[in-house]
Amino acid sequence: MFFINLKIAIRNLVKNKGFSLINIGGLAIGMACCLLLLLYVSYEWGYDRHFKDIDRIYISRLNIDINGKLATTVATPNKLAAEAQQTLPGVEQTSRMAMGRDDARLFSYQQQNYKLDAKSVDPSFLQIFEQKFIYGNAGTALSTPNSVLITKSTARKLFGNSNPIGQTLKYDNRKWLKVTAVVEDLPKNQSIQYDALLSWAFFDQEHPDDKENGWGAITCFTFFKLKDKSQFASLDASVRKMIKSHDAKTQLEAFLFPYSKFHLYNEFVNGKPAGGRIDQVKLFLFLAFCVLLIATINYMNLSTARSEKRAREVGVRKALGSTRRSLMSQFMIESMLFSLIAMFIAFGLLELCLPYFNNLLEISMQIDYSSYLFWIIISILVLLTGFLAGSYPAFYLSSFIPVKVLKGSTGTGGSSLPVRKTLVVLQFSLSICMIVCAIIVYTQIQFMRNQPLGFSQDNLVQMDLEGALKDAKKLELFKAELVKSGAVLSSSEFAQSFTENGSITGGLSWPGKAANDRSVIDFRSIGFNFSKTIGAQIVKGRDFSPKFVADTATSVLVNEALAEVMGIKDPVGTVLRWSDNPPLTIVGVIKNYSNERLGVKTLPTFFFYNVGMSKVLLMKLNPEQSAGTSVGLIKQISQKFNSAYPLQLTFINQDISDKLKLERRLSILSNFFGGFAIFISCLGLLGLALYMAEQRKKEISIRKVLGADLKSILILLNKDFIKLVLLSNLIAFPVAYICINSWLKSYDYKVMIGPGPFIVAGMISLLIALITVSLQSFKVAKANAVDALKYE
Repeated sequence: MFFINLKIAIRNLVKNKGFSLINIGGLAIGMACCLLLLLYVSYEWGYDRHFKDIDRIYISRLNIDINGKLATTVATPNKLAAEAQQTLPGVEQTSRMAMGRDDARLFSYQQQNYKLDAKSVDPSFLQIFEQKFIYGNAGTALSTPNSVLITKSTARKLFGNSNPIGQTLKYDNRKWLKVTAVVEDLPKNQSIQYDALLSWAFFDQEHPDDKENGWGAITCFTFFKLKDKSQFASLDASVRKMIKSHDAKTQLEAFLFPYSKFHLYNEFVNGKPAGGRIDQVKLFLFLAFCVLLIATINYMNLSTARSEKRAREVGVRKALGSTRRSLMSQFMIESMLFSLIAMFIAFGLLELCLPYFNNLLEISMQIDYSSYLFWIIISILVLLTGFLAGSYPAFYLSSFIPVKVLKGSTGTGGSSLPVRKTLVVLQFSLSICMIVCAIIVYTQIQFMRNQPLGFSQDNLVQMDLEGALKDAKKLELFKAELVKSGAVLSSSEFAQSFTENGSITGGLSWPGKAANDRSVIDFRSIGFNFSKTIGAQIVKGRDFSPKFVADTATSVLVNEALAEVMGIKDPVGTVLRWSDNPPLTIVGVIKNYSNERLGVKTLPTFFFYNVGMSKVLLMKLNPEQSAGTSVGLIKQISQKFNSAYPLQLTFINQDISDKLKLERRLSILSNFFGGFAIFISCLGLLGLALYMAEQRKKEISIRKVLGADLKSILILLNKDFIKLVLLSNLIAFPVAYICINSWLKSYDYKVMIGPGPFIVAGMISLLIALITVSLQSFKVAKANAVDALKYE
């Protein structure tokens, strides 16, 4: 019986090529979109899950008590790892990783100089995060201070295809390191990315003062590997008490967080996980379900729209003894066949789209055809789609009453039209909701992009201070030469990369500060001409100047946010105390600017002059000449002063733009899949139009005979569909408002949700619906009335 039904299904498919093409095409597009979304969800969900013992690996996070509210960071004291290893028997391994202090450093081999991303870690890091070794092994890779582990791409860049073990590299043009291991290139969906690994013993040589840090200094990542994950609760409780046991006055509390969640759960509120990237993953998972649901509803509508053509077939088969169960089986097999064919087409579409999406989203997704799990999911998807798409047509078409059907009626004892209309309303509601959300996401991105940042990002560049430029005298000569050349208008040193988070302290006090005030304040080291270089405004007082000797030792600038926290109306001249440092006098207030996080409030920050602590040089390029000319001049001067170090300039506006990467990704996917959802929904609307036209063709013919014109017939046929689309809008608008309002809550500065996006989405849906329905309505209205009435 199965093969007979399959044969009938194939015959129907071949006989009705146009209908089959539309139906399979709608399913294929829906499946391709669903697969692409699921692939992206799998990519994000798969971050770091390639590590064998990922369920036993944890990263220590840190809660900081700020006036009763907890702020969470990943920075921890460098003493935490050793203390936990020695005192907690349930801990198998711990490891530290230095935080960004020397990540990009010069590595030289013969005449080749490269900046490599090098992380400093304990040797146990390789026991916690197993690597795929090409040469060397985890036991000896970082066993000595001068050891260096490199990736396959780094080895090829430096040494070609030869075995690099035992070769020496010059680090920072000062020290020699020996290559002791080479590992495979890291997966892109791995949180920790590096070109090379250095031993912590080497880090101690480079930063001997780091050993003296107390429990209040948070300077590194700390990783844990537990002997048994069931011991997590007791070990977490012990880690939470650890800092307090060594520093009774501390505001810090470390805790263990599963490393498998590190990438996705990156936002915390009052010390508790509050989502993050996982919210987008859930959104895209829901979006995948919605697109597939829209495609299956479209199949239902198109299948039941052909009920007139299938009615006699059902009637005859029932008259010959077929049961309803066998008829349902036939229609379900048809649906499964369509679903299977659609899946093959979806694979083709997916392979075509995947390179484009990887490039667009700057990720590296790929289909693992060798995975049995992949084929299980595909099989489930085909069966689920086939069942969902075929269930309603099977129930509806098999319910025809033979006597009525053979007399020319499609009576089933009831009407399927309300169900069909409900399905179309559901389709369009989902699509309109996606359009509204896509518009507001795009608007928020444009708002953040165009929002005044409080500084001038145009023509602002930065470079690392290294090599000869660490010498204060040579640096001053270098800066003077830059201005003299006309390439740069002004320059100033800065603590770290201008767009990255920096250091914090809880040890700052001011007159009138409450005894129980636990404010945590950001601080940055800067040079002279800072406000002039970045284009920020000094609202009170002045900037640092070489004219004032005290500016190099006891003067500070504060931003408006810190002045507000201190509650001092005119803070210029106020004396601050910062831990054990000499008293500091505020000489100026700088206007709030946003350079580290977009869309959120500026953090309270103070600035002090210290060229020795500054890692980068900020430069304002001359706008009177092209950026290329200025960059060329800077390279020439850099080669003259610091020839051993290849110059790498970073444009600040590009870094700022990169901070919107997640939002842009959400916008791209929302626009793309929202567009396809509308397209598939229009196919569903077309199915309903076909059905209603088939049902009313005799009515239309009689109206034409009685004198009705084309315009009145088109209005008659279209008004019911317009009502459905309007109803879809009414349902979609509140749902979209709730969804997008929840998303916008994570931003301090955001667009107002006005009527504009809803009006635009409503107009788009109405216009598309009118065009879709009118094409079919016009065909029916222009048909010859004789063809429909000649048998009456």
